[in-house]
Amino acid sequence: MAKNQVELGPTGRPDRVIPAPKKLDRHGPARIIAMCNQKGGVGKTTSTINLAAALARYGRRVLAVDFDPQGALSAGLGVPAHDVPTIYDLMLGKVKDPREAIQPTGSAGLDVIPANIDLSAAEVHLVTEVAREQILAGVLRKATDDYDVILIDCQPSLGLLTVNALTASHGVLIPLACEYFALRGVALLVETIDKVRDRLNPALELDGILATMYDSRTLHAREVLERVVDTFGDKVFDTVIGRTVKLPDAQIAAKPILDYAPTNAASEAYLKLARELIQRGVVA
Repeated sequence: MAKNQVELGPTGRPDRVIPAPKKLDRHGPARIIAMCNQKGGVGKTTSTINLAAALARYGRRVLAVDFDPQGALSAGLGVPAHDVPTIYDLMLGKVKDPREAIQPTGSAGLDVIPANIDLSAAEVHLVTEVAREQILAGVLRKATDDYDVILIDCQPSLGLLTVNALTASHGVLIPLACEYFALRGVALLVETIDKVRDRLNPALELDGILATMYDSRTLHAREVLERVVDTFGDKVFDTVIGRTVKLPDAQIAAKPILDYAPTNAASEAYLKLARELIQRGVVA
């Protein structure tokens, strides 16, 4: 590389060094971010787990909300999701205080509200409720002062639960696999975000799009990422999450990649994503 040539990252933008953020002198109220994509298998839960752990590593108090009946986030962090209060109990009012459902994790500064298959019945129970789209917002409002960030791991659909998550959130982060079929669904998701903003939550913002499962060796992945950047511009994070077998291995071990394989490239990628969110002002 020539002396004055700037190295470019996968997004085609300069590969910047983002310094570690300053420590906070106070905590709360939390910014609520929905991790959302109606297509499954795009790294949404993986990114929720590891971004939450990375933000906690930088001294942020983080609450991860498992909002998927599959309970993958709870399992991926080794948190019990049966015979304990869950987000389902809070949504239906069986438990009034979210602190009764919050579970600590093995990562300092990171807590979880778990979910299990019971949550799949929530849409049926809530369909006749008044202001049914705003029930999660009411639940999380009671916990915002205790955290700096609340990440909601949405289920892969655009049903009532996801609308609840979008209504409760300040922003949306879209994990997007670098594959053609994943790209096709983003327009529908953005349309849903616009509808929620217009009808239910005027303050809702698109915080950014995170490219996941990127393999620079394939022309297909490079072309998809290029198209995403052309379409969404600066909304696409500079940080890109590459493919690695260590991420599913970490899930099996019920640990964030930062704890399971701290020297792996994915660990540094999620730390960089946390720094980028803070630098962009998305997170304090």
